[in-house]
Amino acid sequence: MGAGYWLSVTLVLYNIILQTDAKRPPWFPRTSDWNGLGLSDRSAFNLPEKDDVVEFHAESLQKWQNPAQQPVQSKQKLQGSTKQMVWRFPTMPAKPAEPDVPFVPKEAEPADSVAVRCGEADVQVEVKQDFFRTGQLIQPEHVSLGDCPVTREDSYDQVLIFESELHRCGSKMEMTEDELVYTFSLVYQPNAVDGSPILRTNGATLDIVCRYPRTHNVSSDGLKPTWVPLVATKTADEVLVFNLRLMTDDWKFERASNIYYLGNMLHIEASVVQSNHMLLRVFVHSCVATAVPNVNSSPRYSLIENHGCLVDAKLTGSRSQFLPRAEDNRLKFELEAFRFAQGDGQSIYITCQLVATTALAKTDHRACSYSVDRWTSVDGNDEACFCCDTNCGISRKARDVSRDEQWESEAFLGPIVIKDAY
Repeated sequence: MGAGYWLSVTLVLYNIILQTDAKRPPWFPRTSDWNGLGLSDRSAFNLPEKDDVVEFHAESLQKWQNPAQQPVQSKQKLQGSTKQMVWRFPTMPAKPAEPDVPFVPKEAEPADSVAVRCGEADVQVEVKQDFFRTGQLIQPEHVSLGDCPVTREDSYDQVLIFESELHRCGSKMEMTEDELVYTFSLVYQPNAVDGSPILRTNGATLDIVCRYPRTHNVSSDGLKPTWVPLVATKTADEVLVFNLRLMTDDWKFERASNIYYLGNMLHIEASVVQSNHMLLRVFVHSCVATAVPNVNSSPRYSLIENHGCLVDAKLTGSRSQFLPRAEDNRLKFELEAFRFAQGDGQSIYITCQLVATTALAKTDHRACSYSVDRWTSVDGNDEACFCCDTNCGISRKARDVSRDEQWESEAFLGPIVIKDAY
């Protein structure tokens, strides 16, 4: 660079200093002080001529830059007026801590939608149509007492009413030391909402229980017969107790589980509790299997028919049969496990009509099994089974006797779950 360039730089700096003298910082020397810096003495500079090199006196430049010559007070004032700028990365908001309390869902409260009245020989059950207290009314065709539909409907109070004798509607009777206990099943099975594949309510099953104390007559009078004359026992369901039970393989106890596998044998015992009657003999008049607890539903399979003919063995070649009778008031039979075709579920329900007669009475009821192309009777009178392939009607003599010496009842088993054999 030539001397002209440096001369131009020097003049520009000098002009700037003159213009800012009045606004100088406290640490910057005034123009009048420049003599101390050697700037007013041209001899301190060898001002160049054209094309010469500009030279500064090193001593003057060093003196001007020496911090020891700056006012200390001005330096402290500058430091005091300076603010420190601090910046930090923004922090994420803290996530609220969850309370250390386990979540417990609210349990549904009992709807209190069923009322029961147990009479001397019958039962009445009232069911509110707002069954779950959700505002959804159940339909009469979706609820049943065992296999019995609704008897009548109170549309004003929105109540469904069932009325039944104690031994009907698939009731189960249990006799304890002090009580007779009748148990019914109230079943609600909803269908999908019209026009859709969805349900708005769940199904439910309730046990309806009626308990009756057993009474004992104690007297100091002379001995009386241990049986009551038949004319006093016309209302059989108040005196006789019919049972239909699943038994263990050795027939000693009632079976605790209702689960079977295809190929198993169901051991079933029909019985009548004699109480203070003369000796009674029990028969299975008929038995029907269904996929739901409704004897009139479809599909429907007849196991025993024609007044005591076990037709299952002849129709399907099964091992089903009656067993030899050990006691008159008990009748045992075996059924080979089965279930309905796919789509009807794994459960079956068995409804039987039981008949009890006096042991010496003439009757057309029978207990016949089919095996090796012939019918045989568990009571030894095989000729009574000859009609099993046709129609076993009741003779006039038997009808006359049955008016005073025959009692009937309906018994129910289920659900019985039949699973695959593997």
